[in-house]
Formats: sequence, structure tokens, C-alpha cells
Amino acid sequence: MVKFYDARSEAELARVEAVLKQGGVEYFVTDLAEENVTGEIEVAEEDLPRAEELLLKTQ
Repeated sequence: MVKFYDARSEAELARVEAVLKQGGVEYFVTDLAEENVTGEIEVAEEDLPRAEELLLKTQ
């Protein structure tokens, strides 16, 4: 798994998770100790290009 995205709010985390789910990309959210970061989203290295493509299309 490789780091894909640092969500800075619950809404941002939910948005990115929804995009990945709709695109069929498996992911994992890690909880970080820092107060300002909700979670770090990781994806499999081979899924990284697809995840980036999906996220760019939704912005």
C-alpha cells in the first residue's frame, strides 16, 4: 500500500472514499495522531494511477 491522500476533514475523507468506491479502487484509511488530519488514505501501488485519475475527474 502507498500513501494516496491526506484527508483534512471528515467531509473530505467521505468525498475521496466515495470516489474510490465508485471507481472500484480498494483502499485503506489509517488514523493519524495529528489533530488536523482525519486520516491518510492508502491504495495498492498498482491502483495508484487509476485512483489519481478518478480524483482528478471529480475536482
